[in-house]
This record gives sequence, C-alpha cells and structure tokens, in this order.
Amino acid sequence: MLRNLNAAINGNCSSEHETSVIWCVIWFSLASASAQLAVGFYSLSCPGAEFMVRNTVRSAASSDPSVPGKLLRLLFHDCFVEGCDASILIQGNGTEQSDPANRSLGGFSVINSAKRVLEIFCPGIVSCADILALAARDAVELTGGPAVQIPTGRRDGRISSISNVRPNIVDTGFTMDEMIRIFSSKGLSLEDLVVLSGAHTIGSAHCSSFSDRFRQDSTGKLTPIDTSLDRSFAKELIDRCPVAANPSITVSNDPQTSSSFDNQYFRNLIAHRGLFQSDSVLFSDSRTRRLVEDFANDQESFFASWTQSFMKLTSIGVKGDGKGEIRQSCSAVNI
Repeated sequence: MLRNLNAAINGNCSSEHETSVIWCVIWFSLASASAQLAVGFYSLSCPGAEFMVRNTVRSAASSDPSVPGKLLRLLFHDCFVEGCDASILIQGNGTEQSDPANRSLGGFSVINSAKRVLEIFCPGIVSCADILALAARDAVELTGGPAVQIPTGRRDGRISSISNVRPNIVDTGFTMDEMIRIFSSKGLSLEDLVVLSGAHTIGSAHCSSFSDRFRQDSTGKLTPIDTSLDRSFAKELIDRCPVAANPSITVSNDPQTSSSFDNQYFRNLIAHRGLFQSDSVLFSDSRTRRLVEDFANDQESFFASWTQSFMKLTSIGVKGDGKGEIRQSCSAVNI
C-alpha cells in the first residue's frame, strides 16, 4: 500500500498494477487541491486576517490552557472527514458533530469568535476552513512548537454527515495496519502518521478513550491488559479513572509537559507511557520504532518533520471555487 503511494508521489504512474493507478489518482487529486492555495491569500482582501485569528487564539488560550490541544484535535477531525472544509463546525442533527467520537471535541467557540471579528472587518472574505487551519497552526506555536507558514484559500464545505465520520477517523484502539489504511487514504505516509501522532504532546483525553487498555478482575479492580504498559503509569491511570469514574474526568495526553508542544510524547512512548493503544503501537511496531527513537532524541528533527506533515494535513481535500462557499456563520451553511 505505502509502496504504491510513494510511487505516485514520485511521479511513477506507469505501473501496470491497478492499485498503483488508484494511488496516482489520489495523489494528484491532493496536489490539485493544494495548488489552489497560496501563502498570503488574504494579503489584499483582508490583510489582518491571520493576525486576527492569532490574537483570538492567544486570548482564549490565556484564559483556558486546554484551548490549544482542543483546536489541534478539532482540525484533525475536520480534515480527515470531507477534507479541510470546516464541515466539523456545522451544527444540527445527523451532522459530524453528532457522532459519539466528536461529542468531546472543543474549541468551537474560539473559531466562532474569530469568525465574528473577521466578519466585522472583512465580511464574506475569510473561510471557516482557513480560520480552523490557522487557529490550529497558531495553537502549536503558542505552546512552544514550530512556526509554520501555511497557504490559505480553502473554501467551506456544505456537507456534514455523521455517516462519513467512522470510516475516516482513527480510533485510539486502532492497530498499526488500521492506522496506515486511514492515513494512506488521505495521502499521508507512514512518517506522517508518526509525526502527526506527536500532536498528542498537548491536550487531554476522557477516561473512556483508553478504558480498553484495562479490564476488571474478579474483585472488581482494574488491571492493565497490555503488560508492557509501565506499571506506575498504569496505576496513575487507574487511580485517575477508576471503575464508574465521572465521564467528565480527563487525563493529560502527556502528563510531564502537558502544556508544551515538544518531543516528550516520543520519550513517553519509549518509556512505555503512551496513553492510547494507538500511541503505544508506534514504538512496539518495527515499522515505526526507529522514527519514534529519532524524534525522542532530536526535537529539532521532530519540529522540521512536523512542519512538512502539518502542511500535508491542512491540504487534504481542499475545496476550491465552485466546490465550496464562504460561510457567514461557521455553524451553518449559507442559505
């Protein structure tokens, strides 16, 4: 699968195999979409757009330190379903927000606040899709991560369906092969999978998102299913999330540096302190172990790779002229 994708990326579409042709179609569709974007897209139509988004994110994060992690997760859940078109922001019965996997998402108020400001100074100009991409970009930088200059020009989608969610997002209990399948379908490589998983260096998760890593014994106590999980870390999780724990309880993805975007996440994996099964498998699987070790030892390397992978993430399924709109309100399509 990955070999076919890499062949397409390198321009080798002459293979006689049907699967290679399919990957070429996927890759060139992504390339065509990203070609519609441009750095400084709003330099003439709304020169202060990026500043206004950044200022909104900074203000929200100063009041609530959980905001950066929420914005970054919100972007992932948007781009992996219907592409980076702000379809996750649309409210209503049967929309993407209705799926149980999306009910714990946050950061919507930050995007809506930025949109309200932009509609005052630049009405009908800046898309919600661009606001979300820029806000997630800024969230990383504000927490100590790399500054990434991303192109803009995305348009907002008009479709948001709960039925599109599950086939397109990664579950925290996924195996490596299941994750590879999802990432590959978005034009993302094995390295992108590891790099973008590094987003878990900030943010938090509810107990239910990693409860599959434990089971109740005959006495009703929780015990780890994965014996490779660090014992002290497993105890911390059980103490924080006992049987019948309050559904609102959360645990930091990276307890040691929870509010800093750094490479501690990868160090945690080597120490067998990954929160999710989908985290731990990155170190246990021979296909990705070396990348985990490299990023754990070299934060600059991780940041450089993050810049490239984040650019690819924010270019997934971009809608151009004729395929989208500029919403007046991020929570609803235009009438």
